[in-house]
Parts: sequence; structure tokens; C-alpha cells
Amino acid sequence: MAHEQLSHLFRVKPGDKVRLRGWDPAWAGTKQMRKLRGDQLKREAQKIIKRNLERMADAQELLWATDKYALLVVLQGMDASGKDGVIKHVMRGLNPQGCQVFSFKQPTDEELEHDFFWRYGNRLPPRGRIGIFNRSYYEEVLVVRVHPEFLEKQKLPAKHGRVFWEQRYEDINCFERHLERNRTVILKFFLHISKHEQKRRLLERLENPKKQWKFSPADLAERACWNDYVKAYEDALSSTSGKHAPWYIIPADHKWVARSVVSEILTEAVQRLDLEFPKLAKEKRAVLLEAKKRLE
Repeated sequence: MAHEQLSHLFRVKPGDKVRLRGWDPAWAGTKQMRKLRGDQLKREAQKIIKRNLERMADAQELLWATDKYALLVVLQGMDASGKDGVIKHVMRGLNPQGCQVFSFKQPTDEELEHDFFWRYGNRLPPRGRIGIFNRSYYEEVLVVRVHPEFLEKQKLPAKHGRVFWEQRYEDINCFERHLERNRTVILKFFLHISKHEQKRRLLERLENPKKQWKFSPADLAERACWNDYVKAYEDALSSTSGKHAPWYIIPADHKWVARSVVSEILTEAVQRLDLEFPKLAKEKRAVLLEAKKRLE
């Protein structure tokens, strides 16, 4: 499927009011893919991912060689929505020297002594590299909004009504515009999973010895706040999807479909930068010709 079609289907346009019940988490791909089931769907999605990995590897080399742009990929989603799987499968095959991944847990005491952007700013990708945030500064308007008691540790005023959260959205938009003006391309993916599918995956973690290590009792506590998280995500997606830093709502009930869609959007975004390998100056070309003569 062409990137423009994917953008039309999954991109949150600036000013759109997001209601997640209008976005199908079980979307099963193109007309051709919708006819497939189980392993057939997985194999078709793998073909797309493999093709995009080859394209992405070429694009990454250009990104590195030109040293003009950085690419920041933000991954958000409910527990068990597949963020780790996207990183593992979509980024597999890229040059590790040009790619960095950070997963953000609860902030440390040192991090809480700074503004909430501080720990993220220290981990932004430099030009020429791809940076992936597995969870991000958006936790400050998601988990912190669902659990406002966390604000006490940030030593902020006790009042945190509508104006407080609107100011945080404004801060995030300004932060991302600043990054975009400094040639950081930002792509934000919300992995949209249904409550039923999350239950199935959490049960799988409990029953599968190879996945039991992933389970945490906190997963159930957070699941009990499902409706609060839906509201928090809807407001965040509506308030912070801009032309400079778009949100994509990715259907995530089918893992391989989610991974193929992310890989397609990500690959096309880098290719649209229309980068070319640096052209050598006349003096440099002369040096190369002399070196070639000596080698021959």
C-alpha cells in the first residue's frame, strides 16, 4: 500500500478530535491481506517488512553519510500493545552504529529534580542517526494524568486541572517544533490495541514460561484504569499531532500488520528527505584518482 494511502488511513490530522472507538484496532491490511489468516497473514506481512528493511538500510546509510537530519521515532501504547516487537522486527538489519533505542521507566530522583523534558533531551539522536523512544515524554500527559499523585514528586503546584494539561500539550508542541527546526524528523506511533486482545496477551504471558518474565502485577492495576487511559490518549493525540510531528494510530491487534504498517511509514518518511551522497570537491576527486593509480 502506498505511503499516501497509509497516511490517509492512520495519520491524525492537525485539529482532528480523536475518538479511539472510531479507529479499528483489528484492521487487517490491504484487500489482499484481509483474505489471509494466521500464518498466511504473517508471511505476507514479513515480506513487506523484509522489503522495507532493505529500503530502510539504504536510507539509513544516506542519513548517516549526509549528516543533515536526525530521525526520532516515538512509540506509545497500552501494556502489551507490541512496542518491543515493533523495535525488534522493524529495526532488525539496520546498522547498530546509526540506531539507538531508549526505554523509559519511572524517573529517578535526579531526573525529578529537573523539568520533565530533561531526561529525554539527553537521549535525543544526533544528526545522521535514528533514535527510538520506547515510551517517551508523552508519559507526562498519559500515566501522570491517570495518576496525578505522581506530580507531587515533581514538586509542582497541587492544582492540575484542564489548564495545567493544556499547558503541557503546548510545551510538548513547542519542544517538537524546536526539534523539527533543527532538522530532527519526528514520527509518533500509537499502537492501538483492543481491551480484549490485551487480555489475551496478558494471559499468554502468564501461561507461557518463555513470556512469564514479562508479566508484572502492575499490568493488572493499569488495566483497571483502561477508560482513563483511553481518555488521556484521545486528548494527547488530538492536541499534539502537527504537520511537523504527526501521530499515526496503528492497528495493533494483529502484530504483523502493525509491524508492516510502521515499517512502511517509517521507510517512506526517510526516503522523502530526498538525500544524496555527498559530492566530492574537485581537489578531493583528484586525491582519489591519485590513490587509485598508486593502488593499480
